[in-house]
Amino acid sequence: MTQTAVAVRPRTVAMLGPAFVAAVAYIDPGNFATNITAGAEFGYTLVWVVVAANFVAMLVQYLSAKLGVATGMDLSEQCRERYPKPVTIGLWIQAELVAMATDLAEFVGAALGLYLLFGVPLPIAGLITAVVSFGLLELTRRGYRPFEIAIAGLLGIVFLGFAYSLLSVGGSTAAPDLAYSTSADEMLLLAVGIIGATVMPHVIYLHSALTRVRKLPPTREVLRSQRLDVILALGTAGLINVAMLVLAAAVLPGLGEADPIMFAHSELGRLLGGGAALAFAVALLASGLSSSSVGTYAGQVVMSGFIRRSIPLVVRRGVTMLPALVVLSLGLPVTESLVISQVVLSFGIPFALIPLVLLTRRADVMGAYVNRKSTTVIAGFFAVVISCLNLYLATSVIF
Repeated sequence: MTQTAVAVRPRTVAMLGPAFVAAVAYIDPGNFATNITAGAEFGYTLVWVVVAANFVAMLVQYLSAKLGVATGMDLSEQCRERYPKPVTIGLWIQAELVAMATDLAEFVGAALGLYLLFGVPLPIAGLITAVVSFGLLELTRRGYRPFEIAIAGLLGIVFLGFAYSLLSVGGSTAAPDLAYSTSADEMLLLAVGIIGATVMPHVIYLHSALTRVRKLPPTREVLRSQRLDVILALGTAGLINVAMLVLAAAVLPGLGEADPIMFAHSELGRLLGGGAALAFAVALLASGLSSSSVGTYAGQVVMSGFIRRSIPLVVRRGVTMLPALVVLSLGLPVTESLVISQVVLSFGIPFALIPLVLLTRRADVMGAYVNRKSTTVIAGFFAVVISCLNLYLATSVIF
C-alpha cells in the first residue's frame, strides 16, 4: 500500500459524529412525554414498541447517511432533482409543518426543565430556550465539529441523568401500588406517538446533509464508519428511551389527572430523593436545548434542499416557535400537548421515509452503494406498517 493511499484514508474515529447529532432528536422532550406516559399508564407493555422503533430508526438513519456519502447530496436535494416540482413543493410544505410540531416539543420540554429547576415561568422559559438554542447554532459557524461535540455532550448529560435515576430506583425500597390503564385507544395513540418521537422525519433529511457537509469520500470504509456511528449513537438513545419508560413503570403509581412529566419529577423526589429529581430535570433541560438547535438546523437544510432558499435563523426560529409559545402562554396541558405533537410527527414519517427508500434502491442514484434487495424490502415494510398505523389511528379518531 502506498504512502499516498494511507494518507487519504480517514480514521474511523474522525468520521464519527453525524449520528450523534441526529440521535439528539431521538431523546427530545417528546420522547420524555410518550415514554413516561406509556410507563405510568401501561407499565412495561409498550417497551417492545420503543425497542422496535429504535431498530427501525437505526436502519433509516444509516440509509440517510449512506445517501449523503454516496451522492454528495442530501435527501431534500435529491427529491428536488428527481421528482416533479409539485411533488417537491408538497414535500417541503409538509416538512415545514413537521418542523413546527418538532419545535413545539423541544421548546416546551426545555421550558419545563427550566421551570422544574429554577421556577422560571413557562412563557419566559420558552424565550430563554430560544436564546440558548441560537448560541448553540452559532457553533456551526466554526465548522461541524464544535457543534457535534456540544450536542454529544448534552446527549451525555441526558444519559447520565437517567443512569443516576435508574440506579436510585435499584436502591430504593419504595414499592408504589401500580394501577395501570387498559384503554386500547390510548395505548394505540401512545404507540404511534412513540414511533413519531423515535423515527423523527426531519432528522431523516438532516442526517444525509450532515454526511454531505463533511465531504466524505464514498468508500466502503466510510460507510462502515457511518454504520458504527449510527449503532453507537442510536444505541445510546435507545437505552435512554427504554430507561425513561422503565423508570416511569417502576415508580409512578398511575397518573390520575396529573401532568405525567411534572408528576414524574415530584414522585422521583418523594420516592428516591432530591438527587433523582434534579437529575431528571437536568436531563429534560439538556434534551430540550440540544434538540431545539438540531431542529432549527434541520429546518434550514430542508428549505435549502427543496426550494433552494434560506431565511435568517432568527426568522425561522421565530416562526416555528410560535405554537410552543402559544401552548406555554395559554397554560395548556404540557405533556398531553407533547404527546399529540409526536403523533403528528408519525404522520410525517412516510413522506421522508418512502422517498429515501425509493432513492437508495436506485443504482443510477447510488452507484455501487445501492441497497440490497433485502434492505429495500425491510425498509419498505417498515414504511407500510407505519403508514397503516397512522391511517388506522386517523380513521379511529374520525369514526
